[in-house]
Amino acid sequence: MRQDAALYTGIVTHHRHAPKVHNLRYRVYSVFLDLDRLDETARRCRFFSRNRFNVFAFHDRDHGDGSALPLRDQAIARVMLAHPDTASRIHRIGLLCMPRVLGYAFNPLSVYYCYDDADVVIAIIYEVNNTFGQRHTYVIPVDATHRHGADQLIRQTCDKRFHVSPFLPLGMRYIFRVTPPAARLSIAIDTRLQGREGQRPDGKPMLDAAYVAHRRTFSDATLLRTFFTHPLLTLKVVAGIHWEALFIWRKGATFHPLPGIPAPLSVVAADGTTRDMPDIHH
Repeated sequence: MRQDAALYTGIVTHHRHAPKVHNLRYRVYSVFLDLDRLDETARRCRFFSRNRFNVFAFHDRDHGDGSALPLRDQAIARVMLAHPDTASRIHRIGLLCMPRVLGYAFNPLSVYYCYDDADVVIAIIYEVNNTFGQRHTYVIPVDATHRHGADQLIRQTCDKRFHVSPFLPLGMRYIFRVTPPAARLSIAIDTRLQGREGQRPDGKPMLDAAYVAHRRTFSDATLLRTFFTHPLLTLKVVAGIHWEALFIWRKGATFHPLPGIPAPLSVVAADGTTRDMPDIHH
């Protein structure tokens, strides 16, 4: 029987190749939650709650547009905006994110995996938060042209439409390489210049980031052990972002100020063509 939730522990790495070289590596963890079974997960775990304080918690308003519309319905509605045929085939949705820890949460990236009734990923939603309190969502379908190799690695691309790091401008291109959650998961994101297929003279991206993690049982024992082996993770994530930014700034990287208010949503065609749209309630 398919589990309602899983815990993933792993490593996040960032390698900045230009304009200033900078590398980082952190131990992190995330939870993978079936959006149809959140209450079931909360009922069976003493240290995990939904929409109330606990050692670990999931609050619906930390994701999506913050409205009362269930997150599953929000996700399907976003896919429906540009890919109605895909949206009609969504059977279940799993959300990969960091939980609240002692009431505090910050997710640089949350990923919604949309599965059909054969349990194949047919769309991925990337929900990005920056430290300025803004959120942007990229909705990208998955078809046969995106799957590569025996492990069915998913490769997708889209334009960068949201200000994340003040040391990287807009007008760039993301390349995603994703292995969906199983015994192991991976998410790799290259940030490249646009034009000439985003190639620098050495062929490297401006930034490559990756998260590689392994599945653990979602249980009270595992959660409690993870709390002590990775103390106050979400606070450390925010502190780490600012700490690494200070190092990059001291190396002389160009600072790009926060642009105007971004569109909340980008829908992406199978070929990577990217179009900004108002969100589902506008």
